[in-house]
Amino acid sequence: MHPRVSRILKALIVVLLALLLTSQIVVIPEVAHLTAQRNPDVAQLEIPGIIGAVVFLALVEVTLICVWFLLSLVRDDRIFRVEAFRYVDIILVALVSAGALILAAYLVILASRAVSLSLTLLALLGIVVSAALALLVVVLRGLLRKALELEHDLSEVV
Repeated sequence: MHPRVSRILKALIVVLLALLLTSQIVVIPEVAHLTAQRNPDVAQLEIPGIIGAVVFLALVEVTLICVWFLLSLVRDDRIFRVEAFRYVDIILVALVSAGALILAAYLVILASRAVSLSLTLLALLGIVVSAALALLVVVLRGLLRKALELEHDLSEVV
């Protein structure tokens, strides 16, 4: 990977992390508070909603930080090392956790009878996207493992 591309990606990760952190601190509590005021019948979901949204964005942040470390491994030409699997595994756990969190949030909303068709579709979309991304990471993890084996075999031949 070209060093400039790596630097640009890292800069974008920094921007994304700053935006996500701002959302966690300012936007989510404000939106939850306004929603609770406008819809008193679901006001009891304000705090759980804030917690769920903040945790969800924290999972996104963890994923971005792992991508940062993977980019550093690529830059240092160390991506085909066992340490890369640690970051890939953390990304995988974060994706599965995000899908589970979306499902749990949907079930809480469903139990409170505040569910709508659009919310159902959004929850389904979130669950399917997180499952698809997790499966993609599993495939990429397998490719990384195979590349590591091939590099090891080549080093023995040379």
